[in-house]
Amino acid sequence: MKAGVIVFPGSNCDRDIAVALEQSIGKPTKMIWHQDTDIPSDLDLIAVPGGFSYGDYLRCGAMAAHSPVMREVKRMAEKGTRVLAICNGFQVVTEAGLLPGVLMRNKDLRFICKDVHLKVEDSQSAFTAKYKTGDVIRIPIAHAEGNYFADKNTLDELEGEGRVAFRYCAPDGALTDAANPNGSQRHIAGIFNKSRTVLGLMPHPERLADSKLGGNDGRAMFDALVETLA
Repeated sequence: MKAGVIVFPGSNCDRDIAVALEQSIGKPTKMIWHQDTDIPSDLDLIAVPGGFSYGDYLRCGAMAAHSPVMREVKRMAEKGTRVLAICNGFQVVTEAGLLPGVLMRNKDLRFICKDVHLKVEDSQSAFTAKYKTGDVIRIPIAHAEGNYFADKNTLDELEGEGRVAFRYCAPDGALTDAANPNGSQRHIAGIFNKSRTVLGLMPHPERLADSKLGGNDGRAMFDALVETLA
């Protein structure tokens, strides 16, 4: 399996996800600068990492969505290359039109950095194949604009097509308002595109992908990608 990580001015989780991927793949990933337009065509996975691309000026992810590299990411995604977009990366791919909806300010208008629990809603993808539907996992979040919003028709479509990947939940799996850290509609923490080849999620699986970091619930995502795409 070959993977690449996009690097924007302001990315701060690009190295973290590179380390997590290398741990599962067993070899280095390719770091791709935002001005590059020559992404290797043999990549199996492109990761769009968290951070504050372009300083979050204008609107989070809005400027990065129009960077030269994203034109190539969109082209490769349309051909089936897997794209994993985390936190700011999720914001970028929604702005770029790879996923529906938008990420708005958290309901309390504050930056939140803590571990949360997620319910795995769908295990039938290259990203989630090592989980079981209904599993509850612990993954960190760190964002100020993680409040997922879409119109009712879009939300109903996501639900009807089984494209909700993860929801914020209580430790026992209950979907409660108290367990929803940012006010996301229907507790949505991550979604797929129609073909399940693009996953966007606000929580950071790369931050709990090694027991030395305090847990490894995120490791299963990277191991699943290697097992599925290798």
